[in-house]
Amino acid sequence: YLIMRLSFIASCIVFVLLQSCSPNNVKVDDSLKKYFDEYKVEGTFGIFDNTLGDFTIYNLSRYKDSAYAPASTFKVVNSLIGLHTGKIVNEKMVIPWDGKVRIFPGGDTATDWNKDLTMEEAFKVSSLPYYQEVARRIGKDTMQHWLDSLSYGSKKITTSIDQFWIDNSLKITPDEQLGLMKRLYFNQLPFSKSTHEIVKKVMLQENNANYSLSYKTGWTFKENGKSLGWIVGWIEENKHSHFFVLNVEGAHDADLKTARKNILMNILKHLGYLQGKR
Repeated sequence: YLIMRLSFIASCIVFVLLQSCSPNNVKVDDSLKKYFDEYKVEGTFGIFDNTLGDFTIYNLSRYKDSAYAPASTFKVVNSLIGLHTGKIVNEKMVIPWDGKVRIFPGGDTATDWNKDLTMEEAFKVSSLPYYQEVARRIGKDTMQHWLDSLSYGSKKITTSIDQFWIDNSLKITPDEQLGLMKRLYFNQLPFSKSTHEIVKKVMLQENNANYSLSYKTGWTFKENGKSLGWIVGWIEENKHSHFFVLNVEGAHDADLKTARKNILMNILKHLGYLQGKR
């Protein structure tokens, strides 16, 4: 157990760039398991209070040791690289629909995808076709350069340039995802301030008197056919920032779109967020 804690502390320093990190900063909260059990899924959750320097984590080993396809959470990095390289001019840049009607795994028509979209719209509805075109315009060599520069997960593009983030070619740990969110928030990635700000702007999902919530979701399938879901981002209350990552997996036909958001909100409420008191 001590070795696990020490290993985790080392990973904290590497990925989250903490100013201080000790066993006292890390609380493993197994009471959060009930929120995953409610939807018959496994997973992990981590949240970092940037003001106090405290971590709350459920399922520590999965959080720091297991890597998964980033799925649509990769749209954060795809956006950053696209903006930096000029392949995306700004969040209003339109990529015309190619006329192909996409169908979601459950059989529903992807009506939000089957039309011309701006980058901002594509990010909000998580349009795979839009970002596949962005990736093709970036190109494999340039994409690989930035995966290496960002030290993004496994940094591997072993399949096609427009599939590698959803087909288990590229993988990333929840710990690395949270670290990326923190660096994005504080404009610490190797991109211009304006590039950071555009991506942060499109990540904003909820903004009210008590809190603002910014995140990106992801959903794909593991090699064994199980569904895999993500939500990565941050919540702000009283000008205090808290960075989080949620990773879930379930049966192939699990409704992770519903499960992941409800699990996130239930956990945040359980931990005292969403009321403007943090």
